[in-house]
Amino acid sequence: MPRTFLIDTDTASDDAVALIMALRAPDVRVAAITVVAGNVPVAQATRNALYTVELCGANVPVYSGAAKPLLRTYENATWFHGRDGLGDHNYPAPKQAPKKTHAVDAIIETIEANPGLVLITLGPLTNVALAISRQPAIAKNVSRCVVMGGNPCCEGNVTPAAEYNIWVDPEAARVVMHSGLPVELIGWHLCRFGAVLGPNDIAEVEAFRTPLAHFAIECNSHARVALKTQTGEDGICLPDPVAMCLAIDPTVGTDWSDHYVDVETQSELSRGMTIVDKLNVADDERNRDVWKPALGRKAKICWTIDNARWKSALYKALR
Repeated sequence: MPRTFLIDTDTASDDAVALIMALRAPDVRVAAITVVAGNVPVAQATRNALYTVELCGANVPVYSGAAKPLLRTYENATWFHGRDGLGDHNYPAPKQAPKKTHAVDAIIETIEANPGLVLITLGPLTNVALAISRQPAIAKNVSRCVVMGGNPCCEGNVTPAAEYNIWVDPEAARVVMHSGLPVELIGWHLCRFGAVLGPNDIAEVEAFRTPLAHFAIECNSHARVALKTQTGEDGICLPDPVAMCLAIDPTVGTDWSDHYVDVETQSELSRGMTIVDKLNVADDERNRDVWKPALGRKAKICWTIDNARWKSALYKALR
């Protein structure tokens, strides 16, 4: 029996590649794709999700959701992904329309109808936080909650302290971390350095000469330039596909451990920082009061991946 995935996304260039990986995986059934404002406004992100589904020849319902964070002013990432989120290549409008049901309702209904499903989040956690707040019991029906977000070990990509998905809506991220969902945190550090598609990798993918391979490289062209400006790395950084790879096959992760996690919501300097209790001292008497909301529910953190296996999984989906 195929595993059932529910994917929540703010569809831009790397999200689109992650969707391709899920939609092409032979042992995965994507029950629904829900969309949230993040990299681009929710209407554009929904359009991008529909376009990617059609490109894969798939038949998966797409639901549009929250247009802004729970409390914060919405901040997009078009500086990284381009105005349309897909590198500004003027892709045609999708033929299909999103379903009329709101994404938050769709999340609740899909989880209730598919006990044991895997929930994968590729954007800000607004939709998921709203769903879990409205119907807390759904947490027990989720077997894994794979969250692309955070920077558990290192610098952030939108501020020195925070990764974009968590920073955009830190209150939502904190709700999810405290919800009882079985969170697996896939931080931004996992798509850096050896995981980046360098010039030789990009040439190899283009040599597949398939529409999906070409799209995966082309739609990330703006992101490639932005990464070079941001980090000095020449290539394509793919955080959401790395998260999807680990959702499909967690053994690609070579170092995992369980820890208490909380999210900073009070400080502007460290807003959205994912604070990981790596030494497991949160339950000490001196820390217990501050960490009380997070105690009793540890998240699984992935620290390193096998870069060769990650790229092999990506290439398989794009051939």
